[in-house]
Amino acid sequence: MIFDLSRTTEFPDPRFGHPSGLYAVGGDLSPERLIKAYPRGIFPWYAFRDDQIQWWAPHRRFVIFADEIHISHSMRNLMNKKTLTCSINEDFEGVINGCGMVDGRMMEENAWLGPELTETWLELNRRGHAKSVEVWDEDDYLVGGLYGFVSGGCFIGDSMFSLVPSASKMALIHLARHMKEQGGIFIDCQLKTDHLESMGARFIPYDEYLEATLNSKPIEW
Repeated sequence: MIFDLSRTTEFPDPRFGHPSGLYAVGGDLSPERLIKAYPRGIFPWYAFRDDQIQWWAPHRRFVIFADEIHISHSMRNLMNKKTLTCSINEDFEGVINGCGMVDGRMMEENAWLGPELTETWLELNRRGHAKSVEVWDEDDYLVGGLYGFVSGGCFIGDSMFSLVPSASKMALIHLARHMKEQGGIFIDCQLKTDHLESMGARFIPYDEYLEATLNSKPIEW
């Protein structure tokens, strides 16, 4: 079943959504709606130039547990060189703009980080619901990063970008290490990719996902 959110601000149980993961259409991108959606594993995924918003909620969740992230030999070598450094939530706006613009994404037909959604994420960050990880080069230039929604001890990733090789991997590793130190649980990758699987991501059931996102203890950022 695919729900219609155009006349409601409530989210029906995703367990009754379509098996493909396409959960609903309609509604808006207000901070209040996203605050309800993300902890339940529901996220907007649409082209901002289209009129209708799509919402997705896969029944199996693809996540990286903070203590299971895989760091390759080449990444360890890069980290040991210390040519790149990481920070948390120092330049959220820079990261989300990087995610929206890198590799000409904004000009693509299915670009999703339009002005409305970007402003919503900035507001979520101001309210403490969204955080970023930044990657800086030796000249203190922002060369990569990621951002997402925080819910309890979980981080629900939304997007990442790299201007230099492996910068987004560096951000993901820094995030996982920070979460592990703080007692965090997992990073939600939203959708399966070979790249994320190679870094330790695996599927978990939706009920296990909800138990963590809704009931786990928040961590320090």
